[in-house]
This record gives sequence, structure tokens and C-alpha cells, in this order.
Amino acid sequence: KEERLVYEEMRKKLMDALDKVFRPEFLNRVDGIIVFHALTKDQITQIVDLELAKVAERLTEYEITLQISEDGRLLLAELGYDPEMGARPLRRLIQNKVEDQLSDALLAGEFKRLDTIMIDAEDGEVVLRRETTEPTDETQEVVPVG
Repeated sequence: KEERLVYEEMRKKLMDALDKVFRPEFLNRVDGIIVFHALTKDQITQIVDLELAKVAERLTEYEITLQISEDGRLLLAELGYDPEMGARPLRRLIQNKVEDQLSDALLAGEFKRLDTIMIDAEDGEVVLRRETTEPTDETQEVVPVG
């Protein structure tokens, strides 16, 4: 119930601001206004998991497993979230920081068939490395979608 009141308050403030800027003739043509709530940290990390699952799916043809540490997940969530843009920059970040690095390493022969690749954070950077030990509680396998 409280969430509904917050929504109505935000909507009223938005409508008041629009009334000051736009003429009524324009506002009458607008079908509806939707107010979105900011994403939570948990929601952003879920989006990280969904995006990485797509990468993991593409790696299945090479029989490569993708894992991510909690530090890696949190760093991607932090770097990929913009309060104004939401999670939109996250896809590009994963492409630049994970997929590009992964492609270069595969082409250079650093990773090969049956490897497990760990996505981690080190000194504020996203790093990829071949994992030789068993996963811990701090790691999670990225499950391919589809």
C-alpha cells in the first residue's frame, strides 16, 4: 500500500512538472505516463546473470564452462548500472569487458575446449582466467539460457 502511495506521489510531481512545460493541447494527446522505479542492486545482479547466461550459451559449442565470482558479479553490476539509463549500459559493458576479452583469449589459445573460465574482479577490473580448482561458495556457474 505504501508503495502505491509513493507511486502516486511521483506521478503527481511528474504531471505538475509537465503542466508547467507543455501546453494542455499536447498533454491531451499523451495516452499515458508510466513512472518506473529505480532498479535495486539485486535486480541489477540478476540482469548480469541473464546477460552472462547468453554468453555461456554461445560457449557450449566449445564445451567451455563459464563461472563468475561474487566480486565479479558485483563489479559488473556496479559498472553497468546508470541511475538515468538503468541497466541499458550493462549489455555493452559485458560485451566490452567479458566477450571481447574472451574472444581475444580464445583466438590466442589461452582457453580451449573443456576449460572452465572464471569471471572475477581484480583491482577494479574484470578479469578472466582458467579455473583449475573446484568452485567455492563464492562462485556460481553461469547456466546457459535456452
